[in-house]
Amino acid sequence: MDVFEAKEWSPDVLEKVSQTFKALGDPTRIRILTLLAKEECAVNQIAESLQLSQSAVSHQLKTLRAYRFVRYRREGQNMLYSCDDEQIIGLLNEAYRYASSGS
Repeated sequence: MDVFEAKEWSPDVLEKVSQTFKALGDPTRIRILTLLAKEECAVNQIAESLQLSQSAVSHQLKTLRAYRFVRYRREGQNMLYSCDDEQIIGLLNEAYRYASSGS
């Protein structure tokens, strides 16, 4: 359904949309999601790839996990993270196209 086809957004839908954009409102979280959409990574790999501290990456991953945008699995002593929501990646792709179109 197109956003303009809906007569009125329910309060629950409004809240979820607002929280989604809030979660995506940090450039570091967007960079992390973009990386994890391509490959599964440990915290140290993310930190090295994005030139961030491991503490900063861990903090952002905690937020992304809370929104269920990423998942993790244990492999030995490492926690490996990957994207857990293809719709979020689709939303980021649309946002990228919008931002880069010059509109």
